[in-house]
Amino acid sequence: MAHAPSGKKARDLGLRMGDLPNGPLNAITDVAGVRVGHTTLAYGDGELAPGHGPVRTGVTVILPNERPWRQPLFAAPHTLNGNGEMTGLELVRESGLLTSYIGLTNTHSVGVVRDALVAHEATLRPSGEEYWSLPVVAETWDGLLNDLNGFHVTAEHVFDAVATATAGAFPEGNVGSGTGMVAHGFKGGIGSASRVVSQADGGFTVGVLVQANHGKRDRLVIDGRPVGRHLAVPGDTAPGAPGQALPRPASQLPEGSGSIIVIVATDAPLLPHQCARLAQRATLGIARTGGAGENGSGDIALCFATGNDAIPAGHGAADAPPSYPLTALRNERIDPLFYAAIEATEEAIVNAMLAAETMVGINGVVRHALPHDQLVALFSGDQGGS
Repeated sequence: MAHAPSGKKARDLGLRMGDLPNGPLNAITDVAGVRVGHTTLAYGDGELAPGHGPVRTGVTVILPNERPWRQPLFAAPHTLNGNGEMTGLELVRESGLLTSYIGLTNTHSVGVVRDALVAHEATLRPSGEEYWSLPVVAETWDGLLNDLNGFHVTAEHVFDAVATATAGAFPEGNVGSGTGMVAHGFKGGIGSASRVVSQADGGFTVGVLVQANHGKRDRLVIDGRPVGRHLAVPGDTAPGAPGQALPRPASQLPEGSGSIIVIVATDAPLLPHQCARLAQRATLGIARTGGAGENGSGDIALCFATGNDAIPAGHGAADAPPSYPLTALRNERIDPLFYAAIEATEEAIVNAMLAAETMVGINGVVRHALPHDQLVALFSGDQGGS
């Protein structure tokens, strides 16, 4: 059984993280030109039958601009802990460019999604045109709730996610590649948030999207409060005591195993080394919610900047000019963007958990939603939060 995402965000509950204002959508799509699309696969119940389900997985695709293959963007990654995968990063590091859409999925579907993104772009090229691509595709493990080895994600699911991608508000929580994910012991998934720096600092927007599938329950911190140890869900041995809330042992992996992928977008005119610095700061947002980059976790961030077109519009590789002008942000003025990346990452993780709803997966394994009422009570002072 899989419930639809609640659509709630931290600010809907009166929770504010950090000092900077959010953009109108409070999402990565507040950065102009960025689109997000999902294909959600959630069907079947009962005992695991590999290849048949139950299925709790999907695909999320981030389109950084209309055609990044034709018009790349400056970009750079940062890895907090490398027990995970994001394809195409050697080219991003070497060139400082993002030259593809960004795909997110489960651990064993990375190859399918990567190949589908290559094939999708090939269909848009003139017949016979020389073309090659090393697309960026990242994963987290959804084998706690999903028939991971059933290989249910197909190229058509990727094409559908691209075709339905929107520049507006998009669903979060149990959707797309986040469908079967777990964060800090609660139901996790896709979350997003944004921040806007002051006009004096350039008025730039920083948007973040996370695929949250990481963390320990008793380490969960929201806006500086260690709330994870105080929240109760069905199956706990005592009110407020941490517990697995599972009808049976679900995994041999230690708690905290899993991963988080962070995609940071900004309209600031950043150079690749500055994108790397923002990607690094995004991991501080992971830390602010209690994430620690555990040994079994793949915690990888990628930042791209739309404030400069790395190759001017209308020029392909063959006829591109030998040089082109750029605008660059002074390093001395980058701190507000650091704060924006940290705050937006922190809130995106919380938003992923708030938007998600309780899910029953393979073999009746349950992961409960973050309890909104208890969380609000903790912050209103009705319960102790220290």
